[in-house]
Amino acid sequence: MLIALGSFLTGLLFRGTVALAQDAGVPTLHVYADLIQIPVLVLSKKREQVKPIARERFSVSLDSGPWFPASHVRLEGNDPISLAILLDVHGDESELMPMAAKVLSGLAPGYLHPNDRVSVYGLDCEMVRSEQNAPVGPLSLQLGVTAVLQSWTARQVSSGTKDRHADKTRSPDCESKIHLWDALTYMTRQLSDQPGRRVILTMSSGVDGGSKTSWNDLRVFAQSMGVAIFGVTYVPQTAAGSLRWSSGAENAFNAMCQLTGGVVLLAVPVDLDMQLKRFTEIVRERYIVEFPRPARGSPGEHSLQVRIAKSHDMIRPAGISVPIQDANVLADPSTVPVDPSTAPEFGTRKILVAPN
Repeated sequence: MLIALGSFLTGLLFRGTVALAQDAGVPTLHVYADLIQIPVLVLSKKREQVKPIARERFSVSLDSGPWFPASHVRLEGNDPISLAILLDVHGDESELMPMAAKVLSGLAPGYLHPNDRVSVYGLDCEMVRSEQNAPVGPLSLQLGVTAVLQSWTARQVSSGTKDRHADKTRSPDCESKIHLWDALTYMTRQLSDQPGRRVILTMSSGVDGGSKTSWNDLRVFAQSMGVAIFGVTYVPQTAAGSLRWSSGAENAFNAMCQLTGGVVLLAVPVDLDMQLKRFTEIVRERYIVEFPRPARGSPGEHSLQVRIAKSHDMIRPAGISVPIQDANVLADPSTVPVDPSTAPEFGTRKILVAPN
């Protein structure tokens, strides 16, 4: 996981100091970022929720430095979420789209709350957007999804068939000019200045098809912007009735989601409602791991690891960007000095540009 020093995003707590102004003796509150919060997804090997984990079992390491115990850990709960939804109609994902408006609108208000914000995008002949950082509500979700699927729905009606392969026989003027990784990169950039926990939900086969951006560049960018990417993918059932995850290009989608702090859920039309509700539950049940900002750190990208003692669970932290310490603030006599022993120390391992 990646932590970037040098820019300011939400996900921080603050500590203040009080000093007297030199000219008028007026008490002044100086506020600066001091504590870092990281959303951490913890699932069993079967991708199931685990029992509550005590704070004492969590620790963090920066650039493979010494392990530092978390200062505070809690469940994310009802923290506001800035959610961007991408509906990618290419391939067999068309199986899921007829139900998308009804199922997604059904998430509010029980699973998505009025203090959450949502943006809705569609990836078809073009990339389109309806809702933009709008308050979550059943009607807004339904209208937003219906709007971005309008061209795809019109083609299904004109073709007179609901065959799942009909979408593949589109006219030459309906070839996508924007592909999956580029679309997710754009959405990540749009989410980067939004408050709350930043999450992208992608209903897609996970096959890109020709983006200028690589999946790994998208992964690094999403980590640096504190955006966790989740996927819902249509997977055919086997003869035994179980879902089958196939190998190939979609494995990059799975890896990209997990490395940004998310996960890919498998769905068929009959259980799409259940899988989307599970998605919101997984987000709400992430752990918010808090620790002091390192006393010394250089600008740039640094690796972040989260460990849970005596655990073999899947641990997926989301990335975040935090401000480096301002030299003028440190020189101010009213600034409370930071004890380096109470904060994590950076190690010497350099972050890798590409995964090994």
